[in-house]
Amino acid sequence: MDKKLRDLEKQYIEVPIPKELDFVVEKALKQGRKKKKNRTPQWLLGSAAAAMLFTASLNVSPAMAKTLSEIPVVGSVVKVLTWTEYEVTEDNYDANIKVPSIENLDNQDLANTLNEKYRAEGKALYDQFIAEVGDLKANGGGHLGVDSGFEIKTDNEQILSIGRYVVNTVASSSTVMEYDTIDKENEILITLPMLFKDQQYIKTISENIKEQMRAQIAESNQEKVYWVKGAGLADEDLMEEFTTIKPDQSFYISDQGKLVISFDKYEVAPGYMGVVEFEIPTDVLQEDLVSMKYIH
Repeated sequence: MDKKLRDLEKQYIEVPIPKELDFVVEKALKQGRKKKKNRTPQWLLGSAAAAMLFTASLNVSPAMAKTLSEIPVVGSVVKVLTWTEYEVTEDNYDANIKVPSIENLDNQDLANTLNEKYRAEGKALYDQFIAEVGDLKANGGGHLGVDSGFEIKTDNEQILSIGRYVVNTVASSSTVMEYDTIDKENEILITLPMLFKDQQYIKTISENIKEQMRAQIAESNQEKVYWVKGAGLADEDLMEEFTTIKPDQSFYISDQGKLVISFDKYEVAPGYMGVVEFEIPTDVLQEDLVSMKYIH
């Protein structure tokens, strides 16, 4: 291990990890420095019970298709596969749920933790859909749809950012996005709090986003709308006023090394705005960043 890598490792060890972070992050950080030499896809063994459950479900429901297809845009070392695809097409009820799987990480504990999370989320989403369809049929029918999948936001030598979306359709649609960003060199999961020295980043980012919101509203002659004060909107048009991001707000790191903050549909703006993103200028963040390793 050369000096640069040792310095990076020391930096990671010294970054304070907030207590509110879930076990996924805690476990990933602890295991990120333990390089495994065996590249065998251990998830196939570790998730045997889950695979049996999915296989049984497939036998019961012919509409549910199981696939394992490689996404071509992903690099040749760390890969993202479609591990399972749930499909339902029946009258007014439609579901398409693609479950991703990360492969070829030396850090098998990190890969296993993320993959188990993805599979649990996909299975829960499918089960919820089936239950809601049953309720609708019992009450005279209706319309219901769910579309869930993933997209690669960034894939370069350093960063892999995976966005996972869920679009629910009833009378109208809602969209939720979640991201996982991985340091491919050191094979750890990057979280928003670990990028910064302390929680001052919450205020710094929030204030910049509010400035961007106001500027976009003004430049678009109010064709763009955000629920933020000081943009010429009447108070009754604000709905739920945006004041601050969450400490663990959805984010990813772009291919250019920029921090991008994401909000779900209806979270900070009317539904027609959809999922909205804000790239935060690096010069705004410089004083708060632990280092310029990821954000530059």
